[in-house]
Parts: sequence; C-alpha cells; structure tokens
Amino acid sequence: MESFKNSAPAVSPVVKRKKHRNFPMVPRVVFGTGSFDQLGEILMPKRINSEAPVIFLVDDVFEGAPLSTRIPAIFNDQIIFISSEEEPKTEQVDALVQKIKLDFDALPSGIVGIGGGTLLDLAKAVAIMLTNKGSASDYQGWDLVQKPAIYHVGIPTISGTGAEVSRTTVLLGPERKLGINSDFTPFDQVVLDPDLTQGVPKEQWFYTGMDCFIHCIESLNGTFLNAFSESYGEKALDLCKQVYLSDIEESDSRDKLMMASWHGGMSIAYSQVGVAHAMSYGLSYVLGVRHGIGNCLVFQYLEEFYPDGVAVFKEIIQKHQIVLPKGICSQLTDAQFEVMIKVALSLEPLWENAIGTDWKTAITAEKLKNIYQKI
Repeated sequence: MESFKNSAPAVSPVVKRKKHRNFPMVPRVVFGTGSFDQLGEILMPKRINSEAPVIFLVDDVFEGAPLSTRIPAIFNDQIIFISSEEEPKTEQVDALVQKIKLDFDALPSGIVGIGGGTLLDLAKAVAIMLTNKGSASDYQGWDLVQKPAIYHVGIPTISGTGAEVSRTTVLLGPERKLGINSDFTPFDQVVLDPDLTQGVPKEQWFYTGMDCFIHCIESLNGTFLNAFSESYGEKALDLCKQVYLSDIEESDSRDKLMMASWHGGMSIAYSQVGVAHAMSYGLSYVLGVRHGIGNCLVFQYLEEFYPDGVAVFKEIIQKHQIVLPKGICSQLTDAQFEVMIKVALSLEPLWENAIGTDWKTAITAEKLKNIYQKI
C-alpha cells in the first residue's frame, strides 16, 4: 500500500518583507487651457460657511494684472500678495498664520497658492501650521506633522519645481534649509492651466525648468530608483529634452513643461533627489541663492556623479545662450564654507540616494568645499 506519511508539502520559511511607504498623492487635478476659470466652482463645495474665508496667497507680480481680477474671491475672502524674490522662510509662514488667526475668528475654509514654487510651498506650509502648534521650524524634517492641514489648492504659474505635486514644502529656517516632509503636505486640489505660464522671463523659465531636469537626473541615477520613480522620471526627462532641445511651438512647450514638472515631482515620491539639490540647499542658506539657480551652479561641476546629465545640461545652456553667474563663492570665509557644507551634509537621504549607504566614506567636507570654490 502506498504510504502518504511524508507527502505533505514542506513549509516554506517565513520571509520578512520590506515595509513599503504608503505615500499620498494629490487626489484631484484639472489640466487644460483656461481651467483656472473653474476655480470658483471647485472651491464652492469646500466653503464651510460665509464667515470662513478662502485665503489666496498670490505672487505679487500679479497685483494689478488681469489674473488678479479672475480670482474668485467672495464673502470675506482675503487675497494676500507676496513677493517671490526670496526663498520662503519659516518665520514668514509663522507671520502669515498669525495674521490669519488674528483677522478671523475661525479657521479658513481653505488656502489657495497661486504662483511658482515659493508661493506653492508657502500655501502648503500655512495650511499645515493653521492646525499644528508651534513654529514651522519645528516641523522641518520627515513625518513630524501630527494633524491634517486645512483644505489647500495649488495653482502653478511657472513650471519646473514639482511643488504642485510633492509631499514637501521647502523652507529656510533659523538653523537650516529643509522641507516639511509629511503625508499632510500635498495639495488637495491642483489646477494646471498652461496659459498661466505665458510671459515668464526667459531666465526664470530656464532655471525653473532645469530644477525639473536636474531632479530627474538625480532620481534616475539614484540608489533609491524603482519602477515607479523610473517611469515618471523618464517621461519627465523626455519632456524636458523636447522643450529645451527641440524647436516646438510655444503653446506646445508650455503644455509639455507643465507636465514635465508634474511627472518630475511624481518621480521623487518613491525616490529622492541627490548631490546638486543637497549642495544647492547650502548655497541658499548661506548666500540666499534661489533654488533653481543654485541647482544649476552646482550641477555644472558634477560630471563625477552625473556625466551624461551634465553633458546634456551644457548642451541646453549653449542652445539657449544662458550665462551662469560666476565667482559667487570667491569671497566666502572658511566659517561660511563650514556652514554651507554642514547644511548640505545634513540632508542624509539625498546623499544616500546619490551614493549609497556608505556615502559618508565617499563624501567629505573637503570634496564639497572644492566644488563650492569653483562656483
């Protein structure tokens, strides 16, 4: 008689799998020429009552411009025009939150940011700080926010930063430049209207677009790369090349760059940026260099890390006859270099993505100083 004594299948050992992050995405987005005019319709269901205003934080370049007359402010809504000449600061966020709380008895129905990365980051940060105690600087880091932000909407008027889709809001604080990275940071609604990017000055168009190009290069060459980030990063990079290296119609260029920004922001949801961004944070903190310019100033000297990307970057510079600033670090003291390097090295996830877990053996203060001294 056949025996079944040993016929039971062997039990496979339990494999402990890596726990993957469950990142939030922007739940609602509208794209298309003229879509800005749907904003009033979008906001109406989100209004708590007539006494709970919508606060519009708007780049002051639009003050008195036609766009300002199209903002659907009703009841006691408030439009606050803000300069984007400087990087957003934690103290600026705190001041805006205090103003809103003093002006109104109850929480607003929502915050709407209209502008480039500076205004979008301010809108995200203010929405968070209206429901969380303390200063915005207390939340610079990863997953420190405890309470959901109020309803917030992002409307980019220049493309490239990816701020409209990312889970971070980058701020200059009293001790560092670092984002509020949290699941509560992403916008609840984004309006992508390519027409809003008409008339952007050439240099701003270049530097902001290169922010997207560079973080795609960093994502696609990073140790955190996976199929999710790769699929978005490759598409964003392809769109950037079409915009900056091909001769296409202006309207088509606006559409493509807006979607490059979106896909580029998505590419780092499951990945991270790298060397250029880390070092750019140091430049911004010490010298106040704008983020997009800072990325470009650093990236031109990063052939060691991104040889193919730097080659394409230099081709784009030549095609568009861009002259990068020179000598901005030539008069820095040793103490200033030390602060700049300290800020850059504090961004450990960026270095780990760029180099790997043993990045501290490859990246030294001396190496970073040598790069900074070329700028």
